[in-house]
Amino acid sequence: RRMKEWWVQLGLLGVPLLAVYLHIPPPQLSPALRSWKSSGSFFTYKDLNIFYRDSSGAVGSSDVVVLLHGFPTSSYDWSKIWEGLTQRFHRVIALDFLGFGFSDKPRPHGYSIFEQATIVEGLLRHLGLRHQRINLLSHDYGDTVAQELLHRYEHNKTGSILINSLCLSNGVLSPFSLLPKLLKDGGLLSPIIMRLMNFFFFSGGLGAVFGPYTQPSQAEYWDMWTAVRNNDGNLVMDSILQYINQRKKHRERWVGALMSTSVPLHLIYGPLDPVNPHPEFLQLYKKVLPMSTVSVLDDHISHYPQLEDPTGFLNAYLNFINSF
Repeated sequence: RRMKEWWVQLGLLGVPLLAVYLHIPPPQLSPALRSWKSSGSFFTYKDLNIFYRDSSGAVGSSDVVVLLHGFPTSSYDWSKIWEGLTQRFHRVIALDFLGFGFSDKPRPHGYSIFEQATIVEGLLRHLGLRHQRINLLSHDYGDTVAQELLHRYEHNKTGSILINSLCLSNGVLSPFSLLPKLLKDGGLLSPIIMRLMNFFFFSGGLGAVFGPYTQPSQAEYWDMWTAVRNNDGNLVMDSILQYINQRKKHRERWVGALMSTSVPLHLIYGPLDPVNPHPEFLQLYKKVLPMSTVSVLDDHISHYPQLEDPTGFLNAYLNFINSF
């Protein structure tokens, strides 16, 4: 009886505490994030606001590069190589996918790779770049969006963008397992787990896919978490995670697009990545895509190469771009 009373008391105490926790306001934007946001703009896709940045860069070049970020982060992933890219490209463009960063995060919503690809096409139409050849540079989740864009380009789909080259980075063929499998297959539990996620759980999970010598600073982790919490993004992550199932379902379509393309293809790879382990991942990649060139970064670089080794990443990318 006493045990039962104890459980009741714990429950009565727990419910208001949980209610308070779920209504903790998101962290304030750091000066760096505020600056990133203020130098960007929004365009509308089906009444939804999509954040993007579009910088004019190198004079004398007409080349355009579009950057596609990974899960669960945002366009801010490209901040360390942004300036370097503007010195080579006429325009450098990045967006926050729907459900990420500063873009809207509708719920409930059936998030899909197909819709994200359509949003990229819509952005380029909005920017007047529909007939311009585009260089795509992608990471993780963005790799799959790039593969869908490539499929549409190869099949002359209406509205598809003209792809000049595609550079993938960590996350191309295998599903991303940053968060436990439970979140993907947890049914009713996964939305609850996602709602209970806090900064420490988030930074611990994300830290596992950075190398031990290239861990983000506490401030950088807070920037990533702030971007997730913006517009209650932590409440849509379980819906976005369905992309892992989409990857399995449409694997032939998306890997097939890479296998059959004549577009110059490159991979920049951090070999310490637990998501795409070395050497198995690289062996598989080279076997499936023998025509792709590959840059392998230093041994201690992991899943976020553009943040862990921005100079090495930028050099590898520019060497690829200048090779054709």
